[in-house]
Amino acid sequence: MKVIRTKAIVLRRTNYGEADRIVNFLTPEHGKLSVMAKSVRREKSKLAGGIELFARCDVTVSTGKGELGILTGARLEKFYSEILSDYDRLQFGYDVIKQVSKAADQLDEPAFFDLLDQALESLNDHSIELKVVKTWFWLQLAILLGVGLNLATDNNGMKLVEDASYNFDSSDSVLVFHEKGSIRSEHIKLLRLLSAQPPKVAMQVQGITKLIDDALWLAEQAVAH
Repeated sequence: MKVIRTKAIVLRRTNYGEADRIVNFLTPEHGKLSVMAKSVRREKSKLAGGIELFARCDVTVSTGKGELGILTGARLEKFYSEILSDYDRLQFGYDVIKQVSKAADQLDEPAFFDLLDQALESLNDHSIELKVVKTWFWLQLAILLGVGLNLATDNNGMKLVEDASYNFDSSDSVLVFHEKGSIRSEHIKLLRLLSAQPPKVAMQVQGITKLIDDALWLAEQAVAH
């Protein structure tokens, strides 16, 4: 038997038998892990409190020849409880978990754990507008999947310039210069900031509420293909 001790975030929990539960974790070092949490649904289980949804946990897993490891220890490190108090944040939280889980099936990328953890932390902070969190998340997910927005050049390979305006060509995923385009330099600056910094930093941008709808739409296009 091999023992793994790692930080983890719950992706999914499925009841099994009378008292057990199969738990799917995302971890920084081991990617996705599926474990059996025995007797976790019993009233006096010492494991139950350590495998909450919307939380970062410390877990100990024993692995052998089978596909499922055995959860032998679990401690709650950070519970993002404020997500539960807002319906829209809660629903997007479920979507974040779903999207990261799907991405982790495609790529073995340790940064998926950090992306999920930062997304939950940002959703937990109600001082950060939800649309800002969404824009940041889609931009970051696209980058990790290798389909990040090109915020440097237009469809002709020309450098994006100050005071110019652009439209987005969804078929080629590229910005196209247009005198009356809806994407301006302010949008591009915000998108560049959210591509490099956490959502809380972007909240300091003056006039962000006027820019965020277009920025969110553009960020969503990056992962739509």
